[in-house]
Amino acid sequence: MKLNYLAKTVVLGLAVLLASSAFASNKGTLQVREPFVVNGQQLAAGQYQLRWDGTGSNVEVSFMQGKKEVAKATAKVVTLDKAYGYDSAVIDHAGGKATINEVRFGGKKYALEIGGTEKAEMGGSSDSSK
Repeated sequence: MKLNYLAKTVVLGLAVLLASSAFASNKGTLQVREPFVVNGQQLAAGQYQLRWDGTGSNVEVSFMQGKKEVAKATAKVVTLDKAYGYDSAVIDHAGGKATINEVRFGGKKYALEIGGTEKAEMGGSSDSSK
């Protein structure tokens, strides 16, 4: 009976370990050297942890400093042909504001296109107003 209990405990422990490692893959770090805008919110230069929910192409990404969420935005997971050698961000300086458009992670073959799902909706609504 003790062997049965021990086996169940080990299986449960492995399940928790595997589940936590699966969630751990949905995060990355980003160092930004200038103030920038995410989803209309101004953020200071600095280091951020990015965490996102969802396993499909459309996700919700949180910009974290420590345990505090400082911004949230929709994003699209984009598959890359090759992995980048380091973490980086694509920033658009149009309109006098530095707006983050994409985040690439070192060693990973995917990137987050920030606001990718919203841009398609906004593009369609502005075309219909003409």
